[in-house]
Amino acid sequence: MRKVWIWLPLMLFLAFIGLFASGLFQPDDRIIHSRLVGQPLPAFTLPAGASDRPALTSAQLATGKPRLLNVFASWCVPCAAEAPQLMALKRAGVEIDAIAIRDARPDVDGFLKRYGNPYARIGLDARSAVQMALGSSGVPETFVIDGKGRIAYQHIGDIRADDVPMILDRLKDAQ
Repeated sequence: MRKVWIWLPLMLFLAFIGLFASGLFQPDDRIIHSRLVGQPLPAFTLPAGASDRPALTSAQLATGKPRLLNVFASWCVPCAAEAPQLMALKRAGVEIDAIAIRDARPDVDGFLKRYGNPYARIGLDARSAVQMALGSSGVPETFVIDGKGRIAYQHIGDIRADDVPMILDRLKDAQ
């Protein structure tokens, strides 16, 4: 019995190393799968997030036509990086609404003046309540909303130029 106790720490250490090594060599899934895809948007009513854009409600996103819902913030560096792609989507005829997270209207106005404004409506989510209800983990995130107000796709992170064709395809599929 005494010999088992002497070797037990070494066996536990080797088991820990084996567990750690198996995690290093297993391929991981880098795609985050949202449980809200296919579900209706949670009901919300947000005040206007910008001086020249109206407020946003969930009912306005169920208009019969697919659209994008972009979650962003004026203090978010990747949000500034994705601004040209959002402008390109707007030029392609995509309707885009937005939710500004933990922001202030003057800051949002400055951000839009600096990087362009592709949004039809912007809601201000000062406490991130709607962001959490959407299952959003950070900014930026973009949701494809089908014409019935259901989440058809969730894009986590900034939209890059090579993502634009895929986003357009997702919008087409959501019709």
